[in-house]
Amino acid sequence: MSEGPRPGRHPIQTYEDDIVAWANEQARLLREGQFDRLDITHIAEEIDDVGKSEQRELARRMAVLLAHLLKWRYQPEQRDPSWEITICNQRNGVRRRLAKTPSLKADLGDAEWWDDATIRAVQETRLTGFPEHCPCRS
Repeated sequence: MSEGPRPGRHPIQTYEDDIVAWANEQARLLREGQFDRLDITHIAEEIDDVGKSEQRELARRMAVLLAHLLKWRYQPEQRDPSWEITICNQRNGVRRRLAKTPSLKADLGDAEWWDDATIRAVQETRLTGFPEHCPCRS
């Protein structure tokens, strides 16, 4: 028979069972200074994932922004107010990401964004012949 949790101690949630409950418990353990009970391996993974998530968000916004700028330039006859709204929204989103996470500025030259943007623009316009490299890069 299990004796259950000892008074003043809470049962440990596992990372695999419920990540939200696990995260809440890890935060509680940190605040209480119970460092010996922390799941260090998974905490480190989650911290890495936060950075990767920020990078993915910036990359997604840049691909959408660049694709819409390509559509704007190469299909002027089809310009739509929604394209302009998307361009403004993505520019603002990129600015906010960079303001909140300045270390992402190092990723601004990522060539994959251009590749993702041209793929998206081809899918949305059926045009081909977009520049191989971003014109803003030298």
